[in-house]
Amino acid sequence: MTDKIDSFEYNEPVSVIVGEDFSQERVDKILCFVLEKYSRSFVQGLLEKKLVLCNGKAVSKSHRPAAGDVIEFTVPEPAYININAQDIPLDIVYEDSSLLVVNKPRGMVVHPAPGNYENTLVNALMFHCGDSLSGINGVIRPGIVHRIDRDTSGLLLVAKTDSAHVSLASQIKEHSLTREYRAVVYGRLREPEGVIDAPIGRSASDRKKMCVTERNSKNAVTHYKVIEELDGFSFIGCRLETGRTHQIRVHMAYIGHPVAGDTVYGPGGKPALPGGQCLHAAILGFTHPESGERMIFESPLPGYFNDFLAKLRRDI
Repeated sequence: MTDKIDSFEYNEPVSVIVGEDFSQERVDKILCFVLEKYSRSFVQGLLEKKLVLCNGKAVSKSHRPAAGDVIEFTVPEPAYININAQDIPLDIVYEDSSLLVVNKPRGMVVHPAPGNYENTLVNALMFHCGDSLSGINGVIRPGIVHRIDRDTSGLLLVAKTDSAHVSLASQIKEHSLTREYRAVVYGRLREPEGVIDAPIGRSASDRKKMCVTERNSKNAVTHYKVIEELDGFSFIGCRLETGRTHQIRVHMAYIGHPVAGDTVYGPGGKPALPGGQCLHAAILGFTHPESGERMIFESPLPGYFNDFLAKLRRDI
């Protein structure tokens, strides 16, 4: 059965597996079904711009995929879109004329996406900063140097100027920007510390998920260390060497220890935690783009995270 798609991310490939119900149908007809909320002209525009691939090759609208073929398309970010500034409270840890460090709460989306242009961190930043946000990442992600998931809390770096953005992005590429997380994961790890070096790409079977794969993937490296062993769980620290979508969640699930409360990569049948997934961006370190000073910021664990740790400690 070919699945419909309600939303997607700009500039990120979206995969669809053709089911028997659409075998040998024209690819434009398939995409019109998959993207039923979007117009036929929208679909045709993607095809005309060679943004639709079938099994890795660009195709025309008349191409007829077989059942099991993988259609992949990418929607470029629009040149202009109206994003409203919203007076949403921000927990600002540090701010100067070049950048901000924000402590993002769990449940807040970082930037707008098609069909969801309100109540994101970017909406709040636009109200707080006005026009003082870097434009390098385009109209959807002004100032956003790196992202953390909606249900992950913690420290996020925001650039106010293009020069600051370039400097901070270079530090990420050179692995000199420090990003350390705290997590509770299922089970006890065999080794007290280790490195997970496994490429991550989008799942061919579920476009909303990432997975460890060699196909259309990017290298991904996560360092982990056990802080405390608990009743059926482990409290760990993770340091990112790369920054792929859902990286820690995917890597920990890959080695058999998914993040507690993760409803996407967690074990099936397990209830979600009352407070949400236990993954927190706790430490952020970087060299200031203007002063050259090395800066380190720490964010305490949120209340629900501490409550879960306390419960596990009582149960030991």
